[in-house]
Amino acid sequence: MKTLLICLLTAISISHLNGSEYTQLPPVLQFKNGRPVNTIKDWEKRRKEILNVFKQEMYGVAPPVPCGVKYTIESEDKSAFNGKATKKRVNLYLKGLSNPIQLLIYYPNNGTERTPAFLGYNFWGNYTVINDPEIPLTQQWVINQGVIKDNKSSEQLRGVRESRWPVEQIIDAGYALVTLYYGDIVPDYNAGKRLGVLAIYQHPKYTWGAIGAWAWGLSYVMNYIERDNRIDAKRVAVIGHSRLGKTALWAGANDKRFAMVISNNSGCTGAAISRRKVGERFNILIKIRPYWYAPNFSKYNDKEEELAVDQHQLIALTAPRPIYVASADLDKNADPEGEFLGLYYGSEVYKIFNLKGLEKKQMPEVNTPYFSGQAGYHIRKGKHDITAYDWTQFLKFADMHLKEHKDAPTRTQNTADLPVK
Repeated sequence: MKTLLICLLTAISISHLNGSEYTQLPPVLQFKNGRPVNTIKDWEKRRKEILNVFKQEMYGVAPPVPCGVKYTIESEDKSAFNGKATKKRVNLYLKGLSNPIQLLIYYPNNGTERTPAFLGYNFWGNYTVINDPEIPLTQQWVINQGVIKDNKSSEQLRGVRESRWPVEQIIDAGYALVTLYYGDIVPDYNAGKRLGVLAIYQHPKYTWGAIGAWAWGLSYVMNYIERDNRIDAKRVAVIGHSRLGKTALWAGANDKRFAMVISNNSGCTGAAISRRKVGERFNILIKIRPYWYAPNFSKYNDKEEELAVDQHQLIALTAPRPIYVASADLDKNADPEGEFLGLYYGSEVYKIFNLKGLEKKQMPEVNTPYFSGQAGYHIRKGKHDITAYDWTQFLKFADMHLKEHKDAPTRTQNTADLPVK
């Protein structure tokens, strides 16, 4: 009876997600058996429960990330941006993978101190991030969009994504940038499940799809970053847009080495509450992108409420590290309100660490960022994209968390059995 009462109270406290229909969210701070989560030690056990469901039912079980990393430095130029930055190209080599994983790195030339960094995938290749003839075109499969034909890279695309990657702005703010083409890990199409890293680790126990593989790849890149003497590996923010925003969340959930997680316009199976059934839904993703997910995910076609977890719990897995979620007002498919609510309900977990998450349930106005403790959110005017406005907010949030605490022990090292206040 006591367990039933706890469950009912939890359901009441987090109902009416879209203002018109009653929806029960699975609780963050309550074990499967109904026992409340009161301490950090409790949370670590509850965290494993939640993580395991996401592995089994949505993103899949991935193989362990190799401990080491083999790499070559392809080039290094200390005169980028009129001497403000160093550009470096690094190739990583993974046993069994036919292509190198090509990193494009920019460091600020502001001294010898290790700098914090942003790590994120790009969609079309490193040569699209900035118009630089020294950056080679990707030889990997590329999705056909715009001028891209026959799934091949093109000289026409040099620098075409500069608006999404304001490298000089990032450098001026005192951060390094590490980016790579997500197709170096696994191509983004259905037959890709037999290619890339998915082809290397073929075993029935590995049920991962493309999102799981891309997240795994970010952890492999972190192995290199830990060996880079220009980057402080304890101050790396993982960032992603759209499907790569989903990937960033999943990478941050699995790998505590990422000091901050940033999800931009990630929508369904990203930051947005699935049970709202607003915008892009499970049935759409299962139909057109089944290869992103574990085989079990297909069971939930039109049955979001039957999945034992929801996306606010994925967001909670970042704690106690800071997390930022961003939306766009015209991006209806991503369900901006659902993204905000995912962050709001997920950030409840921070109280276990005597930290703050979002305190106001009311969405902020467009172009009015809301920073609260370990959580940050904004909804900007515009469409599904990542813009200079988004990056301005990300940099401000990073300044609060990756610079002020750089000499302090990371909060993830705190294992004290603290009671909830």
